[in-house]
Amino acid sequence: MEPWRLFATALLVAGGLVLVLVVMAKVRDRTGRAGTTAATGAVAFTVLALLCLLAMTVLPEPVAWSVVAVVGTAAAVLVLVG
Repeated sequence: MEPWRLFATALLVAGGLVLVLVVMAKVRDRTGRAGTTAATGAVAFTVLALLCLLAMTVLPEPVAWSVVAVVGTAAAVLVLVG
């Protein structure tokens, strides 16, 4: 496996986990319901896992790095705004 795939996936996991937690916190603040928060967290974590799997296996290099940049930027913006 190419080293860039491992590095991109590690960055995707780091930014993605922060993003999942921030999204779950925002849903909890807006709805106040644990069920909705858990469902949102499960969906967000599943999407993150799928993106990581794709980055590790089939995505070409520019697409994988674009996904990493988008997830990192979204996480940074949500953390700074919230």
